[in-house]
Parts: sequence; structure tokens; C-alpha cells
Amino acid sequence: MTRRVLLVDDDHAVREALGQTLELAEYLPIVAGSFVAAKDHITRDFDGIIVSDIRMPGRDGFHLLTYARAADAELPVILLTGQGDVPMAVAAMEAGAFSFLEKPCAPATLLAGVERALRTRADVLEDRRSKLAIAGGDAAARMLIGVSDLAQGLRDRARAVARAGADVLVIGEPGSGTPKVAEVIHLLSSAARHPFIKRSAAGLTLQGLEEAFDQAGAGTLYLDDVSQLPDTVQFALLDALEAGRPARVIAGSTHELRKQVKQGNFSADLQVRLDLMRVVVPPLRDRMEDVPVLFRHYVAQACEQANLPLPDITQADLEQQVAKDWPGNARALMNAAMRFAMGLDDADAMVGLSLPDQMAKVERTLLIDALRRTGGNATETARQLKVPRKTFYDKLTRHDIRAEDYRVEGQDPAM
Repeated sequence: MTRRVLLVDDDHAVREALGQTLELAEYLPIVAGSFVAAKDHITRDFDGIIVSDIRMPGRDGFHLLTYARAADAELPVILLTGQGDVPMAVAAMEAGAFSFLEKPCAPATLLAGVERALRTRADVLEDRRSKLAIAGGDAAARMLIGVSDLAQGLRDRARAVARAGADVLVIGEPGSGTPKVAEVIHLLSSAARHPFIKRSAAGLTLQGLEEAFDQAGAGTLYLDDVSQLPDTVQFALLDALEAGRPARVIAGSTHELRKQVKQGNFSADLQVRLDLMRVVVPPLRDRMEDVPVLFRHYVAQACEQANLPLPDITQADLEQQVAKDWPGNARALMNAAMRFAMGLDDADAMVGLSLPDQMAKVERTLLIDALRRTGGNATETARQLKVPRKTFYDKLTRHDIRAEDYRVEGQDPAM
């Protein structure tokens, strides 16, 4: 995170005292005695924040604030006020100041305000870098968003695997985005001009596998949650791979296939064949610095899709997201962003509902999530939820849910 603080105060003693406080806290102060001395640092590319006195001879803090906002409206400016200047500071806040602090300012108060402003600035700059990469980069930069080392490693791995051309196993926890990683690999590969065909492995038939290969042609066939592939189809897939079918196969899994082999649930030969090249999608909890960037991206995406105005996202909003451990990974963060875009959160969605209505709302969400995981395969969904098929269908009817709305293209319907 950036540590630079442009400190502007015409009082030499105050300027030196505040600068020393910042240095002791391991910040990097740039001290200036006037607007004229400070203005060359105030640019859109400045990676720090500004702390400035309001009352200064010549160009005062209000002029500095106006100049800073013209250079970069998202550059935080903290104003220092003397006694009796609070109404003036409030007016400055309305004009776009980040916050104000009363002089004399206790070191702890100053440092807390500076830290909050610097985090906001870091998030803004990270978001800009991410958008630049998306606009000018390849499929990995556009679709695998994040500023962490783990996110960069995932992009690099996807690029390397795409060039190799071998079959691939993409491992990731539920909600981590294994289908998206598979699509990125396809788009970066020499097969990008050919079809990218996705199928849910759960319930896939021999005929369905054959049709999927035919549709993929010289492109890519992605099998989601391959550990759920029926036994007969596992052997057929192995035969197809050994026969040299032109389509490249990318398999996604939320389970470690080696463990599935030891438990007798997966073909050892197929596991070895699919695991020629491996991509591991890191869980969101291991790259929390990506959460603010992803949350901003998902909110903007949701607003664009629903034709909603883009809401303000405060530092407190971002800190609330970072405070969660996200067991549902990117999918859960995307859902949270969608609720935020609509002006809702989990608590708001339940306000005024009776206990039975709240339970029904939760049940409906669980049913939809399970259908999405199985690609709309009703039989497999009922099995995973451990409910009788008749009970499952009764619940779908009660909640006005249609399994076919969540079916992956080409997925055979439940019998």
C-alpha cells in the first residue's frame, strides 16, 4: 500500500511536528509550506494523499482542495482546522474533502485518519490498474481479475497451459470460477477460433458425450465437476482421449481426483490422463487484497446488466467485504455485489418477514444454488440435497423454480 503523504502547512513548527509524527509511523511525508510549493506533486498519478491546513496566506486550503479535485477527483484531501473553523471544514467536506481534523491534532487521531485515506487511495489505484489491464490485455487479464500475487500467478499459469495444448485439470473450491478459467485457457489457445463447449459431468450420457465432442470439433470441451462423471462415461471419455479426438478436454473439479481414485469413485487411468497439466484456482480467503477490486467490478457489472445507476462504494463498504472469509468464493462475492447494486443486503432482504417466510427464502436460495452446481440436472440435485425426488419437485413447484432454467446447454434432462 502507498505510504506517501503530502503535508502542507505554512506554520513551520506545526509542519515539522506533524512530519515527524508521520515519519515515526513509517509513512513518507512530503512537506510543503504553501500551495505553490505543493502543487507540482498534485497530479492524477500521485500515489499518496494530502493533508493540508485550511488557513494559509495566499492560496489557502480551499484553493488547494479545488486544484486537487480538478487533477484527480478521487485523491483524498484531509484538511486541518483551527478552533472555530469547523463550519468552514464542513463546507469543505461538502466541496469534496475526504475528512477534516481539528488542531492541535493528537498523533493517534492524525495517523488513524491518514491510514484510512491511504487505504482508500490504494483501492482506487488498484481498481484503475485492473481496468487498464482489462482494457488492454489478453483474455487472462480481462477475465481473471485481481491484483494479488496469487491472481497474477493464476493468469500466468493459464497462459502457459493454453500454449501447451495438452488436456487440463482445473481444480478449485465451489464458487471459485473453474469454468471461467477453462474458458480463458481456450481463448488463449490455438483453438480459440473453434467452439468452446461446456457440459456438466453429472448425469452426462454416452450419447451426450459423443454429441459434445462432435460440437466441439477442433475446439475445446469443458466438463464441469468431472468427479461426478458416471462410470460408463468415464471409460468412454478415456477411449476418446486415447483415440486422439481433435477436441481438447479441460476438466473442472471441486474434488482432488487422486482421493476419488483411492476411494474407488474415479478411474485411475482417466485421472492420470486428465491430470497431464493442472491449474489450481486459489480460494478467495487466500487473496483478500483482491476482494475490493472484485467487489467494485461485480457491482459495476450488475448495474450494467440490470440498467441500474452505479452506487457509491465507500471504504466502510469495502472493509465489510474484506472482513468476511467468503467460503462461497467469487460466486458468493458476486451475489453480494448484486444485492449491493440493488440497494439490498442480507439483513434488508429479511426485514419484516415472518420466520416461515425467512426459512422459505433461504430454502429457495439453496435450491437454486444446488441446481446451478449440477447444471439443472434435477435427479442429481435431489441426490445431493438428500431429499426424495417427489419432495424435491414439490419444493420446486412451491418456490416457482424451473430446473431447466439452470440447465447447461446440451445437458440431458432428468429422467
